[in-house]
Amino acid sequence: MELFDLSLIWAFIIGFGIIMYVLMDGFDLGVGMLFPFAADEESRDVMMNSVAPVWDGNETWLVLGGAGLLAAFPLVYSILMPALYIGVFLMLAGLIFRGVAFEFRFKAHSSKYLWNWAFAGGSTVSAFTQGVVVGAYIEGFETANGVYVGGALDWLTPFTVLTGLGLVAGYCLLGATWLVLKTEGDLQQWARRLVLPLLTTILAVFVIISIWTPFVDPFVRDRWFDHITLIWVFPAFGAFCAWKIVQANRRHKDTMPFLATMGLFISTYLGLVVSKWPYVVPPDYTLWDASSAYGSQLFLLLGLLFVIPVVLGYTAWTYWVFRGKVRAGEGYH
Repeated sequence: MELFDLSLIWAFIIGFGIIMYVLMDGFDLGVGMLFPFAADEESRDVMMNSVAPVWDGNETWLVLGGAGLLAAFPLVYSILMPALYIGVFLMLAGLIFRGVAFEFRFKAHSSKYLWNWAFAGGSTVSAFTQGVVVGAYIEGFETANGVYVGGALDWLTPFTVLTGLGLVAGYCLLGATWLVLKTEGDLQQWARRLVLPLLTTILAVFVIISIWTPFVDPFVRDRWFDHITLIWVFPAFGAFCAWKIVQANRRHKDTMPFLATMGLFISTYLGLVVSKWPYVVPPDYTLWDASSAYGSQLFLLLGLLFVIPVVLGYTAWTYWVFRGKVRAGEGYH
């Protein structure tokens, strides 16, 4: 007898893991993409030291989301991987380049510039491909009898390129506000000057995507205009967060721009979720269509209930230990 809808519980867990990854890894990808534009090597040292203690722990959420998807919704995994194989490969390759650059850059001398570009390039490729995956999910996947039947590059379209560029700008904003939070002096002022141009870029891309999406998927148009009383709370909250970013940045606040940027991401993410709910492989398969057996979901859930508190605990402890400003000559390395 099925006492609980485990598919719903797993959808919440995986959704939570995804947004945690976006928020946690997003700012250090953003720092990486801003890396080449810093004034000097000392500034780049501080930038890297600001994320070095936490970046690898942030990616735990990516592993959790991927493993949970395979275990709880194998149909999603079996369709999305063939559909997005090249994009996912590029994302993982970018993460590998970035991870290697963290360690090798501080040991290098004459080749340091190469590791600078590896760090920036890996971050950019990873961020862009993640945005492309989001765009591909909005567009939907061509399937037949539970199998992906589209082409290897169907995920790469003008719409997905735009969502990729939008996420690049969004991560850069997270990175800039993180530097405002964690640094001081000239580096902090440089990051503060980037906030408004990046926010303007994100809002412009968001408006274009919002206008374009109903033509890509009429289901989204119907969902938004059939539920006007509730669903519009999410863009309203996003607009409020954007206003808070502008206000806090002008008042030279250190913490609020970063928190408000995370709020902007959360509002956009929730808007996307409710736009597509309950389809996990649009336009054909809901989360119940894609779920694994009840016993399998229950068995894996019991183990995960022990893992998630541990992950949350050591994540919170790491950020607490490495709280405060990062200064030149100090840091993880």
